[in-house]
Amino acid sequence: MKFRTLLRHLREGMKNIFRNGWMTFASIAAVTTTLILVAVFLALVLNLDQMARNIEEDVQISTMIDVTADEDQIVELGEEIEQIDGVAEVQFSSNENELNSLIDSMGDEGQAWVMLEQDNPLSHVYTVEAAVPEDTEAVAGQIEELNNVENVLYGQEVVDDLFEFTNYARAIGLGLIVALVFTAIFLISNTIKITIIARSTEIGIQKLVGATNSFIRWPFFVEGALLGILGSLVPVAVIVGGYYYVYNYFPAAVSFQFVELLPFNPFAWQLSGMVLCIGALIGIWGSVMSVRKFLKV
Repeated sequence: MKFRTLLRHLREGMKNIFRNGWMTFASIAAVTTTLILVAVFLALVLNLDQMARNIEEDVQISTMIDVTADEDQIVELGEEIEQIDGVAEVQFSSNENELNSLIDSMGDEGQAWVMLEQDNPLSHVYTVEAAVPEDTEAVAGQIEELNNVENVLYGQEVVDDLFEFTNYARAIGLGLIVALVFTAIFLISNTIKITIIARSTEIGIQKLVGATNSFIRWPFFVEGALLGILGSLVPVAVIVGGYYYVYNYFPAAVSFQFVELLPFNPFAWQLSGMVLCIGALIGIWGSVMSVRKFLKV
């Protein structure tokens, strides 16, 4: 495409924006509202996904070693665990460390356990992390079959519920985002349709004098892209300002360790870029849908 032709398409696309005054304003306003919702859901879903990953990565398998196992058997057990497919990390904790951790976790009440230091009833423990959190159950099952294993704990019901919840949350969030994006496409598409109907005579003349299909299409593509980008400006401002506030003040109000928001920089700017791209793409796609149906070229 020649540079002069490209400039012509840009000028025509911008003229179409101003020609349809109130319809353009209504379309931009509707797209802005939709993209704000898209941006909010994107930020929410991505942060929930990060929190879910933090929780999943904290899932560990506690392998209680048989109290009758000697030092060589304990070392051998650790090597066998490391050789299991799907195991990412294995850490050993002596029964002394386990007792000290128990005492520290109970605060003042833990002092009652100090008397057990001379006759420690706790087992040595191997703490195991699966490379893929969803493989925790499978890895735990293989560990249970090894010799010198007294018990394996990983909170099966809690872990299963956790993975199920995070999968549902991701699917629902993605579904809402897709629905909102298609709503924005529908809004822009209707605006372009009205433009095409209003200019049907002009388009007919262009075809009669030999204008190609692409020559007719391009101004509408530009118009759709501009509608999408203009509708993205307010959502971008909401993202940057709103996320900055949430990132700085939300963590102080939450005491859960796994609640960790994605860093403002670069997340807010990356999300802003995503929203701008989404706005431009849905504008162009809305134009494509309208031009194909009404021009039949």
